[in-house]
Amino acid sequence: MAFLLRWLIAFILLAATWNPTQWNFINWVRANGTDNLPVTVLGGLVLLVGYVVYLRATFRSIGPLGVGLVLALCAAVIWVLVYYGLLGTGNAALNQWLAVFIGSLVLGIGMSWSIIRRRISGQADVDDVDQE
Repeated sequence: MAFLLRWLIAFILLAATWNPTQWNFINWVRANGTDNLPVTVLGGLVLLVGYVVYLRATFRSIGPLGVGLVLALCAAVIWVLVYYGLLGTGNAALNQWLAVFIGSLVLGIGMSWSIIRRRISGQADVDDVDQE
């Protein structure tokens, strides 16, 4: 359940930033950014904090290689689905939602990896602590 919550928050973060509909931060900034500059800056900073938290946790837990492996696995699954005709490539909006979904999956896995690893292996990850 904890993974689903972390993934859902990552999905909301990515979808709030950009999605193929008109309801996203980037389109809102293009249309209203200068008229509501304080709200634009506040919204951008809130999203930036979310990205810093998720990206830092993801790269600390699975690293660039892990991110690449998760992306490669997702690409292979999509390739298989397209190959067998279960997923089409003609729907641009669906492809864009898939990109948001895959990005959120990478961030959700990265955010949850230490917990998943501890449950699988019984070993806990510990951050480096400076010794005085």
